[in-house]
Amino acid sequence: MSIVWDERGGATVERDGYPQSYVDPDDPLLLVFEYVQQLALVLEALRPDPAPLAVTHVGGAGMTLARWVHRVHPGSPQIVLEPDAPLTELVRRELPLPRGHRIRVRPVTGQEGVAALRTASADVVVVDAFDEGRVPGDLAGAAWVRELDRVLAPDGLLLLNAADEPGLRWVARLCATLRQRFAHVGQMVLREVASGRRFGNVVVVASHDPLDDVSLRRVAARANFPSAWRAGGEVDRLVAGVRPFGETGEASPVPPDTGALRLR
Repeated sequence: MSIVWDERGGATVERDGYPQSYVDPDDPLLLVFEYVQQLALVLEALRPDPAPLAVTHVGGAGMTLARWVHRVHPGSPQIVLEPDAPLTELVRRELPLPRGHRIRVRPVTGQEGVAALRTASADVVVVDAFDEGRVPGDLAGAAWVRELDRVLAPDGLLLLNAADEPGLRWVARLCATLRQRFAHVGQMVLREVASGRRFGNVVVVASHDPLDDVSLRRVAARANFPSAWRAGGEVDRLVAGVRPFGETGEASPVPPDTGALRLR
């Protein structure tokens, strides 16, 4: 693991040979990774009120999104579940968290950390955890989805960063699994990934309440990277006949190279 600084004063956190986060300590609103921008756009569209949000992050690395939440929703109590304690120590030393933050990092796996959380304790849960460039199978199965549903408030919002090869068959199975618990599932995706031109990330959004498709399409249209919002009806058509994951799920496909999670 390492932190690589650039001429702009920002830093890329790398682990297992893959870039995990990009952080500008002086500008937490600068989001360089495509999928991190999309996560923020979804929150901007669905949680526009600047009031504090109770957010649980499964996966931490540089804690880019947690820093963004702290700036956009001041006073938000946030829990970061990051089992790599040496990585967290490196990030704290080289990329200190902002003053006045309420971000608490727990050195546990996502499964251990979520199991210890109170029922209905989170307004938002963000799952962004990879092992050697892949989403672990334990973070895709039906048992995991049930636990996420348990810790979410009834009107809570679940955001998952997934990665898949052209055709997005793994993402389709993930969405089918989520639909077993959540009435509304949508996707924020780069147009070139949606069209099957390359391996890439897909931000999957799940909720018991209807999602504001108008606002989500609006923020997708003005994203820095050409993006599209796939509403629930379209996602339902994409997953029709798709077999959901079992209790433990399967790991996402192997990325072709580190460019799958590249900066631009």
